[in-house]
Amino acid sequence: MKTGILMAAISLAFLSMAIPQAPAQQAEPREGNAPIYRVTVVQRTAKAINYQYRSGPTKIDFRGTVLLPHAKGDATVEARRGRTEIGARLEGLTTPQRFGREYLTYVLWAITPEGRPHNIGELIADGSDKARVHVTTDLQAFALIVTAEPYSAVRQPSDVVVLENEVRPETLGIVEPVRAKYELLPRGEYTWRVPSDLGAPPVNSPKVSMHEYDAIVELYQARNAVGIAGNANAERYAADTFAQAKRLLAEAERLHDEKADYSRVVQSAREAAQTAEDARMIAQQRQQAERLKTADAELSEAQAKAASAQQVQERAAGQVQQAQAEADAARAQAQAALAARDQAEAEARAARERVAPSRPAASGIQDQRELTAARERDSRMRLLQDLKRVFPTLDTTRGLVATLPDDSFVGGVVRGASAGQVARMATILMRQPGLSVSVEGHSDSAARDTQARERADAVRHELVANGVPAGSVSATGLGDSRPLSSNATSQWRKENSRVEIVIAGDAIGKLPLWEQTYSLTRPEQHPSGR
Repeated sequence: MKTGILMAAISLAFLSMAIPQAPAQQAEPREGNAPIYRVTVVQRTAKAINYQYRSGPTKIDFRGTVLLPHAKGDATVEARRGRTEIGARLEGLTTPQRFGREYLTYVLWAITPEGRPHNIGELIADGSDKARVHVTTDLQAFALIVTAEPYSAVRQPSDVVVLENEVRPETLGIVEPVRAKYELLPRGEYTWRVPSDLGAPPVNSPKVSMHEYDAIVELYQARNAVGIAGNANAERYAADTFAQAKRLLAEAERLHDEKADYSRVVQSAREAAQTAEDARMIAQQRQQAERLKTADAELSEAQAKAASAQQVQERAAGQVQQAQAEADAARAQAQAALAARDQAEAEARAARERVAPSRPAASGIQDQRELTAARERDSRMRLLQDLKRVFPTLDTTRGLVATLPDDSFVGGVVRGASAGQVARMATILMRQPGLSVSVEGHSDSAARDTQARERADAVRHELVANGVPAGSVSATGLGDSRPLSSNATSQWRKENSRVEIVIAGDAIGKLPLWEQTYSLTRPEQHPSGR
């Protein structure tokens, strides 16, 4: 290393730089900057080498990446018992601040074939941009890369890869691809915003001694480390370690201000950087554990909700099955009652016919009409009585009108109990052929017209599903065109929101029972003339 006075690559801006408070990628873009440059590591060609054990030293080369294309170098690698020794010589290592003010040094990394990084040494360039390093590692197979870093104690390489190893034809060892291509590493910690004057040499740089240069660089690396650890929430998740790092940094700055021996400044600054990196790693691990704990809690809560929803669904399915069973039982009971009544009426008619006196043939046509009308009235009366046992039913000039109130529905769907009643109605209608059924949906406002049609369709579906011929049942939505009363109160609005089932047909006649006409016959004259 050079001694005496050195024109160090420390600009005035460098000397006045403050402690960073956030990673570089979070800085606001400055006008005129080029787009962010990110090294696409997955496309790189670095290869790991499994060096032959105790076969003697072998040579490899270093070549610069697109970030530092003029950089180059070589290394001698020897796998010995219990360690692998690496002696590297590099040149073209210009100031790392060209990649951003947060980059203060270069670090040599060994990367395993699976992508695990090992920081094996800091590279400190001399006045000719050259660096030498002799280090050891416990790895057997690895690739070598060089990155620009904010401080030397980092444990993960930044995106700024400036050099990588290149295998020579005579290199002794088995070449292996870095299968992970570094993608197992956390990326994006640091980002280079390419300045428009990239490569311009610093101007008006002050002359400082090499010792002073080393002290300043180490101080700024420690500030970087503390700032990045603080941005990683180390003050919350690793409070003791972070406080120790800040104490060591303050001690290093105090020693520098008091112009103490540079070695003491460097020693305190490097310990501060190392402690800050420990705090950052602890914070990172504890935050990850906290996120996992939160995710586990959310998963448990979601599973509990899913189990509760499953129980609700099972209970609802049981209620539906119970309602269906009740509807089936009601339908069977209604069928049995109707059959018994029909039999009784048939027996009564037969008895009447046996005792009825014969009538003159001349009145046969009139008698037939009266008999037909009587049958229609009888059918209408019986059907009206049957329907009233299920739903409120009126005898009108339109036909028999059964009403399903608003509380028979949930939205546009028939409730379970009401669905059973509709099934009973279907059983009654099936016993009287030749009927036409019109299902009309009514609402209390134009905003619910669609719901009125949905309810009518739902009732029609239930009737057809329970045996009423589909061709004899129609459904329509009349909206709020036929209100029963005003919408002034909630009760009146519920009355207007209804479904009416209109039943008509020749089998029950066209006149309501209260509007039937009857023929009057003149009574026979008494023999006395009265």
